[in-house]
Amino acid sequence: MTRTEKLLAELIALPSVNPAFLPPRHPHAGEKLVADFLAVTAARTGLVVELQQVLAGRFNVIIRLLPRGKIKQTILLAPHLDTVGGDGTQFIPRRKHGRLYGRGACDTKGSVAAMLTALSELAGSKSRPQTTEVVFVGLIDEEHAQAGSRALVASGFRADLAIIGEPTKLRAVTAHKGTLWLELVTHGRAAHGATPHLGKNAILTMARIVDVLETDYAVQLRRRKHQQLGVGTVNVGKISGGAQPNIVPDSCTIAIDRRTLPGETEISVRREITALLRAKKLSAKIFSAKLAPALPLETDPRLPLVRQFLRAVDQRRPLGVDYFCDAAVLAAGGIPGLVFGPGDIAQAHTADEWISLGALERGKELLLNFLKSLP
Repeated sequence: MTRTEKLLAELIALPSVNPAFLPPRHPHAGEKLVADFLAVTAARTGLVVELQQVLAGRFNVIIRLLPRGKIKQTILLAPHLDTVGGDGTQFIPRRKHGRLYGRGACDTKGSVAAMLTALSELAGSKSRPQTTEVVFVGLIDEEHAQAGSRALVASGFRADLAIIGEPTKLRAVTAHKGTLWLELVTHGRAAHGATPHLGKNAILTMARIVDVLETDYAVQLRRRKHQQLGVGTVNVGKISGGAQPNIVPDSCTIAIDRRTLPGETEISVRREITALLRAKKLSAKIFSAKLAPALPLETDPRLPLVRQFLRAVDQRRPLGVDYFCDAAVLAAGGIPGLVFGPGDIAQAHTADEWISLGALERGKELLLNFLKSLP
């Protein structure tokens, strides 16, 4: 068993489910067990460790490798510690056919293990950077509201490049879509179900709006294409309205997921939806349903450190992905970032989440190769 695999198995065995997905005081809730374990593990290798409190009982773990000389640049390694939920068996790591199974195996405890192992090996090698500080930050709350990355930026932390750990199949990613959640509300007039002509059915109005969003608006979005990310999308994911069958409903609400491209904002999206509905002689009140902005990412692939990373991982051009992650939060705070890590996003959040042990070790080696190339 390699050092990286051992660390990952230990991390899987420590549940760190985002509290947003569990009842209050659930024993699997929160990242504290993992944060404390990483702090102790890193301190044993001589790395500088601190905990940054973000929420009650929830801490970012910050682990620093200081250079031999004066700090001239900082590289941030930033995976997240929280996972989605799972039954008890998913927190028992299982090795089978060259894979390690368990909750968080690829999203993103695999990145945690690869990044921290690479950092620890760098600390003990002759290739320790002379002027580059390398900082590992295990972030909390990525799966819900990204409180960890937002707190890190708010604290004034700055770096010259962030490598955000997510399952990218070991391909460097410099662009990802944003995610915008909106609620649309229609209002009608209640009446007895026996005399529906005396009322105004809010669900019927909303049904027409749903059709417009899933047809006309989807077509409109396909006319705008990003080189790496393709097109923006809309999905009507939830609908609710009415009280009982014999009452004409006086209100109806839908929740939509709108995946945005660089340059699109909540204001611009709301304006285009409002304009489209108005053209169809429809109207609805629109509200934001996101706790905090979840913007798209677009990092300039011509940045010297990005080009250096691409060379280190033997990749000619960076990629784009559909999902949102902490990278955009850090970028909005002034830290240019790319996304990179072992594992496949197709395995994330699944009942039998797994990671290839070969990819895990390869990820550690590629990260170490980059870190050793730093001055």
